[in-house]
Amino acid sequence: MSENLPPCPECSGAYAYEMGALLVCPECGHEWTPASGDAADGTEGAEGTVIKDAVGNVLADGDTVTVIKTLKVKGSPTGIKAGTKVRNIRLVEGVAGHDIDCKIEGFGAMQLKSSVVKKV
Repeated sequence: MSENLPPCPECSGAYAYEMGALLVCPECGHEWTPASGDAADGTEGAEGTVIKDAVGNVLADGDTVTVIKTLKVKGSPTGIKAGTKVRNIRLVEGVAGHDIDCKIEGFGAMQLKSSVVKKV
């Protein structure tokens, strides 16, 4: 463990550890980004808005996500089924909350809302 890691902003636990780009508290399970400091919700980081999936995982460009519910697609009789894997996403500032730009096999390029996907 590193002595220069900050304590947990939720419970002030001193045993935080790094897991990828996040810091994790083993005592309460809280996850946060080092850039967010004491922002407990982790919605703003150094580069602006942090985009999270439906379960709260922070998303980044190039991630692979899974669609968690069946989505209707205009002009398609079947839509996108729950469980569809979407690779190599790109985070954008889209229209009406659509903040993921991606290409889905069988459908082509489209934008999705981060609230309907889960990071793999």
